[in-house]
Amino acid sequence: MDFIQEHFKNLRDSHKELYDAYEEYGKKVYEAGPLDDKMKALIKIAISSTAKQHYAIKSQIRKARRQGCSWEEIEHAILLIAPTVGFPTMMEAMISLREEMGEL
Repeated sequence: MDFIQEHFKNLRDSHKELYDAYEEYGKKVYEAGPLDDKMKALIKIAISSTAKQHYAIKSQIRKARRQGCSWEEIEHAILLIAPTVGFPTMMEAMISLREEMGEL
């Protein structure tokens, strides 16, 4: 179990009722619209990247891969944030991507 999974499990186990309510809310939002799973995954990577949430970025990258997103699609989603939020923010997200790809 890696660092992210360990802390997620701790939160889920320590606050089960709150976690279950949050999980149900997230599921309803996820299923409510017309976007396909890959598009949702790429959007969530972009959101996590703009928020500069290193562990969230890595978690969303893993989820995107399970949804069938290629490394190239994920990289493109990250590149797209630069004009809006800046080059340094995009580069931070690229580091997370490279870590997940095993390059760092």
